[in-house]
Amino acid sequence: MSTNDALPTTPEALEAEIAVQTARFNDLRLNADKSVATPEALADAKKRLADLKKALGQAKAAGKEKKPKVEGAAAAAQQPAQGEKKKERLLLKTAKGTRDFGPAETFCRDHIERIVKEVFTSFGASCLDTPVFERKDVLTDKYGEDSKLIFDLKDQGGEELALRYDHTVPLARYLAMNGGTVTHHKIWQIGKVYRRDNPVVSKGRMREFSQADVDFTGVWDSMVPDAEIISLLCTILSRLDVGDFTIKLNNRKILDGIFEVCGVPEDKIRAISSAVDKLDKSPWSEVKREMTEEKGLDASVADKIGEYVKHKGGPSLLEILLADSALTVNKRAKEGIEEMGTLFKYLEAYQVVDKISFDLSLARGLDYYTGIIYEAVVAASAPPGFIQAPTSTSTPAPAAPEPSTSSKKKSTKKPTATEDEPEVDPTQVGVGSIAAGGRYDNLVTSFLAGASGLSPLSNPKEYKKLPSVPCVGVSIGLDRIFAILWPRWAEKFGYTLDPVTGAILGGSGGRSKETMVYVMSAGDGLLTDRIALVRDLRARGVKADYYARAKPKLSAQFAAGEKDEVPFAVILGSDELKEGYVTVKKQEWAVERGGEQGEGVRRVKIESADKGVKVKREELVEWLKGTEVWRAWEERRWV
Repeated sequence: MSTNDALPTTPEALEAEIAVQTARFNDLRLNADKSVATPEALADAKKRLADLKKALGQAKAAGKEKKPKVEGAAAAAQQPAQGEKKKERLLLKTAKGTRDFGPAETFCRDHIERIVKEVFTSFGASCLDTPVFERKDVLTDKYGEDSKLIFDLKDQGGEELALRYDHTVPLARYLAMNGGTVTHHKIWQIGKVYRRDNPVVSKGRMREFSQADVDFTGVWDSMVPDAEIISLLCTILSRLDVGDFTIKLNNRKILDGIFEVCGVPEDKIRAISSAVDKLDKSPWSEVKREMTEEKGLDASVADKIGEYVKHKGGPSLLEILLADSALTVNKRAKEGIEEMGTLFKYLEAYQVVDKISFDLSLARGLDYYTGIIYEAVVAASAPPGFIQAPTSTSTPAPAAPEPSTSSKKKSTKKPTATEDEPEVDPTQVGVGSIAAGGRYDNLVTSFLAGASGLSPLSNPKEYKKLPSVPCVGVSIGLDRIFAILWPRWAEKFGYTLDPVTGAILGGSGGRSKETMVYVMSAGDGLLTDRIALVRDLRARGVKADYYARAKPKLSAQFAAGEKDEVPFAVILGSDELKEGYVTVKKQEWAVERGGEQGEGVRRVKIESADKGVKVKREELVEWLKGTEVWRAWEERRWV
């Protein structure tokens, strides 16, 4: 597109064009083919983007200009009545970091959630449901630097409350309320959690989002539940077909031992751990700067850490760590290395070692982790153009993509109570990890101690008498998985999506409900016969519907069933009913594309000369459930 092309005139059209031009500019800037990404092409794209933003500002300013003064009766009609307040115009939009999901999107999300639940239950887990908000003191001091992301609520009946940040802390609170006696349990939870983060909705990074958790509680043999959890996670991601994925794995004991060996003061270990955890999205130079300039760590200590955290691999990495005499004399590190050796033995039995990357840079920022930690990543997890490289100080990682703001320097100004965080360019961030978790052996005990007024420092003997409920679990980000699967789902079902937001722009759409049979009538309306058959089908486990009119045309009934892509049309006729038969017609759809660039994507019904099959009414359910179409639906193969 040339910079001389005419610019849109309305704010809405300009905003849409800016989103497209931003994506085009970033794609060009990150293109390795310099014959395409020439300096002239980059300059042209940048100028076009600047012109669009300038035009948007002018269009918005023009919209705020005062309207012509209206006099006389017309002016009086526009004024509120005496004593009546002027009503502000309602802004119809969702709150920042939230969004609505339409029927088609919810259908996809339900598919994801159903598979997750099936795997949870197949591994022997039972369900727990906790309140969406907690007492504020329950959530305090559990999340390290991320505590600032907790959504506080105003006093309600004298209680300081907050929306739950995750499912882990509410689970620990639940176990503590039961006196720490609920042991040897596998517990799963699915529900909304809340974080006051800077959102990128199209990447599944939201302020309100769905998480699925499963946790194993109680004292088990070392690393057995940990291996089971990792196997469970691999099963879910494989069944969801998220593409190639990697489970990054580390042990907090090894990492803390590394910090101690390198000379990190005890009171800085958690803060330095939080900085190291950013290596998956920031180069070593930025992480080192945070350690030294923001958190006061000596540069030589940071360099030593850099030499360790560049290591990643499989079970063979254990041999490198065991050969490090400085590390193996550290009690915590040695214990962590031994645990990893045991864990890899079990992971081999589960046949998932090929999915594992033993990564010493993985830290996980939450304070409550005590042992094994892990997270699942895919190609879309990292920011576009970011390639994670060895993080040694002699070979620094390549710089991350430049932000799309006018200045490269990050602003240190924090938003005030009336200001919101700056918007994040969605083309410059990745989805992030799609699942994460680890072992947290002390969280339940810390709740029991808090309820008893005990401290491990001031009351060590009494503290040791408290019940111990070690736990290990994983949290799966359902919205992030949806952000990965939805574009593929939309393509399959003929939707056209906005390349930046992922919202549906057009397309005839596809299946968004589970109706398997649409009951119709030919000729006379046969309303009571249709109702009776629909009722019988539903009672026998067949999802069925019909056109709720007394004498609808057959074409209108077919149109209603085809709109929802119902695979079976069951047609009633007066003569066939007297003989005890109905006619069943199978229906199929496919995606049709028009033009070389795929414009005009839509779902179309595959026309067939088949007039249907006569089936005895009393044998209809057995006939339906015996078809390949039904079996494919039951096994979710249609996805």
